[in-house]
Amino acid sequence: MFSTLSRRLTSCAPRARLISAVAEGPTPLPRSFFVGAATGVAVSATAAFVLSDAKGRVPAAADTPKVDMVELQKRVGSLEVGNAERVSSAFVFIKPHAVTDKTKDLVRERLAAVGITVISEGVITAEKIDKELLIDTHYGAIASKAVKQKPADLTVQPKAQEAFQTKFGLTWADANKQGMVFNAMDAAAKLGISNDELGAKFSKGEKLKFGGGFYCGKVDDMFVINGFYMGMRKAFTTPGTCIYYYETEWSTSKLPWADFRGKVLGGTDPKTAAPGSLRNDVFKDWQDLGLPSVPNTGDNGVHASASPFEALAERANWLGRSLEADPFGRAMLASGVSLGAIKAWTDDPPVNFQGKKVSLFDLVEDLDGRECLKKSAAIFAQQ
Repeated sequence: MFSTLSRRLTSCAPRARLISAVAEGPTPLPRSFFVGAATGVAVSATAAFVLSDAKGRVPAAADTPKVDMVELQKRVGSLEVGNAERVSSAFVFIKPHAVTDKTKDLVRERLAAVGITVISEGVITAEKIDKELLIDTHYGAIASKAVKQKPADLTVQPKAQEAFQTKFGLTWADANKQGMVFNAMDAAAKLGISNDELGAKFSKGEKLKFGGGFYCGKVDDMFVINGFYMGMRKAFTTPGTCIYYYETEWSTSKLPWADFRGKVLGGTDPKTAAPGSLRNDVFKDWQDLGLPSVPNTGDNGVHASASPFEALAERANWLGRSLEADPFGRAMLASGVSLGAIKAWTDDPPVNFQGKKVSLFDLVEDLDGRECLKKSAAIFAQQ
């Protein structure tokens, strides 16, 4: 695919070739160009084309035009940003309970129907997921809240605290002071029950969503944070099962990210998800699709990235992609976000933004590429 850029460059005089290569921003460049740029291949290759004539001969030193590599890198970065703004790319997978041939066909057909292209697809086994801790990385913030962090140390936004008081009749602060709030692991130990038993109690009780991957539920006379997680992990690591993934792309102008999640994927609860969405169809047709039981909020059929940044993090985790080689990762670097920050953000940490500590994933949820890049740069500037 890089040959497209090569033909543009070699069709012009040496100095004009450089301008042609970096000025044609509106034309989306192939993914391989941006991957190459990650290691400097694109820049060095461009320089080589610039310095050669139409027959590939390198002019004498006296005739060699000077190449401003800093300016060239800026222009390549501009192309990378432009491509990330025009092309959306998400990581989608069928959850273990729903991996059947019929479900695979349903997902492929639904994606194609709305103009989403599948770039790659395949199986990731439970054994690999367990050994490489892929599900724990995927659900990093969820897992941490369930087994590591203490509730008193969690950041609960004012609106979430208001909702807690309205729903349960006491303040979040008072519940913590009275020792009524536990993470999932501590709750199971306190109650003297198994993780599976805790998960069953949590699923039946009243629940409140504090944020992305952040739930509080009433279990007996206590409140439990992310009580569903241990059961969720088991669902992904049971030997003999797997997930089936799709790496996808589509034109941002034809399908906003919010519609991709709300209308194509559907809400978390498959029963109330938008009619015609994947999750709602899996719920309605679960028997015909060959699922073992009716889907619920945990086993809701299909997962998809909540934002371009989350998609970047998921490709790095599940597919082993390099953050700096990924097209959206390159666009973030070109937007001024450091590689260190990008790596840290893949764990969905609370970050400073507009005077508050907020989940990084929540801040960029449902944003299209352009808005996600701009907001990421703004968040980075406030750290």
